[in-house]
Amino acid sequence: MKEAIVHLRRSDPVLRAIIDQVGPYRIQFRDPDFETLVKSIVFQQLSGRVASVIFGRVSAAVGGKLTPQNILKLRPARMRSLGLSGQKTAYIRDLARHTRDGRVVFEELPDLPDDRVIERLTQVKGIGVWTAHMFLIFALQRPNVLPTGDLGIRNAIRKAYSMEQPPQPEEMETLAAPWHPYCTVASWYLWRSLEPNANL
Repeated sequence: MKEAIVHLRRSDPVLRAIIDQVGPYRIQFRDPDFETLVKSIVFQQLSGRVASVIFGRVSAAVGGKLTPQNILKLRPARMRSLGLSGQKTAYIRDLARHTRDGRVVFEELPDLPDDRVIERLTQVKGIGVWTAHMFLIFALQRPNVLPTGDLGIRNAIRKAYSMEQPPQPEEMETLAAPWHPYCTVASWYLWRSLEPNANL
């Protein structure tokens, strides 16, 4: 990781200032499994506190074992009563069916390149490129992911680089060219730069 920090500090003076302000790189990873992806779906477009409560209810409803089989044993109405929207209920059930039927095999994902992981995951209803990017970063620990659809990253770039508007994906790719092959590390620092105690 030291090599990544040295590279980013040398390649971009704006990012160097953010790294100096935020401090050590402390990303927290999750297991690259079915439960992690279910959690990502639950957390879409919700505050962390509300999503955590709903996810806890879902986990409790299946006895703490979030497997495709246990999810599919729950009736959709029961899932909605736990706080899931109709859409998220459908998304989670679709993921469970894809996993049960072997169309998404989590054990295979670590050996696939990023674009193939995105292709596999986005065949599931409700899993778009953003969710796939989050899985690549936080579950598969890929070092060079730039989540161009993430509002937090877009806002952090707008703030750090004094832009009038959040950048579009093409602008982000151009700006991030010097960050390769460590876009994940740069993204983590950009997320942290938005925290109140970052003082940037």
